[in-house]
Amino acid sequence: MISSQTAKSLNFDNTEISFARLTNRQLRKTYWIFALMNQNGLVKLGTFFIKLALKLGLPIKGVIRQTIFSQFCGGETIEDCQKTIASLAEAGVGTILDYSVEGEDDEESFDATCQELLNTIHRAATNPEQIPFAVFKVTGLASTPLLEKIQSGKEELNAEETSAWERVQNRVNRLCALAADKQVRLFFDAEESWIQDVIDTLCYDQMALYNAGEEVWIYNTYQLYRWEALENYQKAVENGKKAGYRVGAKLVRGAYLEKERRRAHEEEYQDPTQPTKEATDQDYNTAIRFSLDQIDRVAICLGTHNEASSKLCADLMVQKQIHPSDSRVYFAQLLGMSDNISFTLASQGYNVAKYVPYGPVESVMPYLFRRAEENTSIAGQSSREYLLVKKELMRRRNKA
Repeated sequence: MISSQTAKSLNFDNTEISFARLTNRQLRKTYWIFALMNQNGLVKLGTFFIKLALKLGLPIKGVIRQTIFSQFCGGETIEDCQKTIASLAEAGVGTILDYSVEGEDDEESFDATCQELLNTIHRAATNPEQIPFAVFKVTGLASTPLLEKIQSGKEELNAEETSAWERVQNRVNRLCALAADKQVRLFFDAEESWIQDVIDTLCYDQMALYNAGEEVWIYNTYQLYRWEALENYQKAVENGKKAGYRVGAKLVRGAYLEKERRRAHEEEYQDPTQPTKEATDQDYNTAIRFSLDQIDRVAICLGTHNEASSKLCADLMVQKQIHPSDSRVYFAQLLGMSDNISFTLASQGYNVAKYVPYGPVESVMPYLFRRAEENTSIAGQSSREYLLVKKELMRRRNKA
């Protein structure tokens, strides 16, 4: 019997739990990083000068490595991430190794990325309790223009493109086959709407192969800031029932809002994003309810920094007698953010994992720039992080 007090005892304002793993020195550094990120003008100015300095080859990697990189990334290699993996595990939080190199666009790079992703699956298989998921972006394995051309369906692929597409499918097949063989859950990350249909098709083909048993190994990602996402998810579950496989679903609000709206305006097609933040929240929470109603046919991971949605899921799990440690339900947040959600849920026995990006400093910078921009564009995100860290610093000073 699950205690009716489990979800009610969640207190996302308990900073002692949230930051227990950080030393005073680490906490002070986190404080200053979020204090700076809380200033929109400084973020834009800093992003500009960092890009310029890297382009000019100025020696700033050391500064980046010791500040924003160490806040949001585990290291430059899988081995570098081991300290973070162990630290998170001590608090009952898993790691999702996220090879975050972006901007590569040639066959040699796609093959190298595929090999690195295979390495993350092998590493996860050695300790699935510490590393419960692996993850990849299809654009790490394929040319974006190729994916766009396939999705548009306006032109046939030429011989070179057909060969390239076969190599993409082979890379995806290798990743999914290894994940299923090693019993490692694998996320297909969501991307922009103009290539997402192709990604969905690749993912569902793999689900049909590897989610036909009792366990779910392959997960698609649904961005609920798209007005079509909820219906697409519900249809996917229905199609899975008919075809005899379970659906893995990572539920996120989304990561390309401004980019999607700008492109829709420029190219004059219907904006694929929700009209309001409230509409996104409503669909996200509906997706949670739907998932838990269908828990015998799905496995979910809530990739969210939203306290209300996290609390809703925990409440519903209590109501439906789904144990906090049920492997079909996970929560996930990014390393360096929303520790109040991650460590509070973990302290109550829920399954939680942190996305831990890694890769060479210069190659991970696009990811870090997005983190900085998202923190300033999401209403109150940086302020929330900043105030929580400030509260914990004051608590420790008063205790001393």
